[in-house]
Amino acid sequence: MRLKIDASLRYRMAEPLDVLLTIEAAQLPDQLLVSDLLTVDGVGPMRPIDGEDGIGRRTWMCASGDFHAHYAAEVDVDRRPISIDALPITPRRELPPEVIPYLWPSRYCEADRFEAFVEREFPGDNHGAKIMAMARWIYEHLDYCAGSSDASTTAVDVFVSRQGVCRDFAHLLVSFARAAGVPARLVSAYAWNLDPPDFHAVVEIWLAGDWYLIDPTQLAPLDGLVRIAVGRDATDIAFMTIFGTAELVEQSIMVRRLD
Repeated sequence: MRLKIDASLRYRMAEPLDVLLTIEAAQLPDQLLVSDLLTVDGVGPMRPIDGEDGIGRRTWMCASGDFHAHYAAEVDVDRRPISIDALPITPRRELPPEVIPYLWPSRYCEADRFEAFVEREFPGDNHGAKIMAMARWIYEHLDYCAGSSDASTTAVDVFVSRQGVCRDFAHLLVSFARAAGVPARLVSAYAWNLDPPDFHAVVEIWLAGDWYLIDPTQLAPLDGLVRIAVGRDATDIAFMTIFGTAELVEQSIMVRRLD
């Protein structure tokens, strides 16, 4: 399917601040950029850099006063959802070096604190079915509640409170998977049919030599996701990192199907 993306971010900076912007769709085999354009007002020179694992692009800039970033793109997504239930979990000792960092606990994903729970709740099966059981558990035991978490909320906090937003659902699934010895990373994405429209956080799991998308919120179809960035947790995939304090004026995200 061909998707049209339109994202607009407006902030106000009282003083010059360093900003790292990550809102451009990644060019990947299952999502091909037909066109895209990033424009930013209220900044000094912009310096693009590669995203984590070479996926996507981030842009450094110095912003001051009224800041407006606008991103428009058309993307052809060719992704057929497949069942991962029968895919084998790769033993740790056979993992390629580039995925090993996604086994470790991170700031928001305290995987080591879930090892006993995961072993007791999801025993046995060394296939993708175990990961899907984790995703179902999260969907059935957590309430999706806007405003229920903030920038300090971790997977442990979410496990205790039993509520959160998309990034919280994703952090918990990543933590469960890593606790079971399965590499997992967070993914930021534009999502068709997400209501209300916003940046969306989902998960990629490493099975049988490849990464597979899972949305533990079940809020958006996997074949309507356009990946922006990947990383260990929300720290790595934030759409905008501001090194200082800024006032949010307005933000809007639109994803529309064209065909």
